[in-house]
Amino acid sequence: MQLRFTKMHGLGNDFVVLDGVTQALHVTPEMARHLSDRHFGIGCDQVLVVEPPERPDVDFRYRIFNADGSEVAQCGNGARCLAKFVHDQRLCLKMRIRVQTAAGVLELVDKGRGQYQVALGVPNLEPAAIPLAVAARAATYALELDGVRVEFRALSLGNPHAVLVVPDVATAPVSDLGPRIGADPLFPEGVNVGFMAVHDRHQIDLRVFERGAGETLACGSGACAAAVAGILGDLLDSPVRVNLPGGTLTIEWAGAGQPVLMTGPAVTVFQGRMRYEPKKFRTALRHD
Repeated sequence: MQLRFTKMHGLGNDFVVLDGVTQALHVTPEMARHLSDRHFGIGCDQVLVVEPPERPDVDFRYRIFNADGSEVAQCGNGARCLAKFVHDQRLCLKMRIRVQTAAGVLELVDKGRGQYQVALGVPNLEPAAIPLAVAARAATYALELDGVRVEFRALSLGNPHAVLVVPDVATAPVSDLGPRIGADPLFPEGVNVGFMAVHDRHQIDLRVFERGAGETLACGSGACAAAVAGILGDLLDSPVRVNLPGGTLTIEWAGAGQPVLMTGPAVTVFQGRMRYEPKKFRTALRHD
């Protein structure tokens, strides 16, 4: 099978984007793992697929596969790249588009000068929606890891997030606590774990350990979750500048019942074609 693809990134969170509108595609977990492999494939944190819409009130369907092959409902950095992709490929020339995801409908806006805004939806704090295996909703939650109490806020933005406040992200135990929190039975579907250090009421540093991908240079939904958690904890006020290892995002949230708005860049790295042969892991790459 010959695949046309585009390699993109949002603040270093990198993607292989596949056009399922003009080429026939059937993306499987095995294919996503192969494409994501940085040694035998193209290499990326997630594979993004744009497909024709399934309903009349949207422009496209948007699907996301993690590097481990799992399909997830939300990826904020990927949504910005998707907006740029459909414009660059002339699949849609609207400045504001609507895309269908497993988490609901997203609005993507071209703000000009390489900046794109995504309305990621209304944060959901109900444990069943995250999902979080607790008896009742609380402002903060805690778990014990080797006798150490770890406190966090939890919410869903179409995918689950736990946000911890730390003194300094440079010394935060991201590679240790990230996977351990994500594997805890408290999170039956895993969780993206954010480590947030507050500079002032409008600026934070953030590192995120993403389920199915590990630590990435940026996580758009994680930046939104951290900003929401900080505002709920009376640590932050909107708008919030979120400094990630790959760059900075601006997050706006007007409060309960309102969608979270994320603004940041999207970059095309290269385009190419790939021969994909299931179960053989043979590829032939040609950059266009």
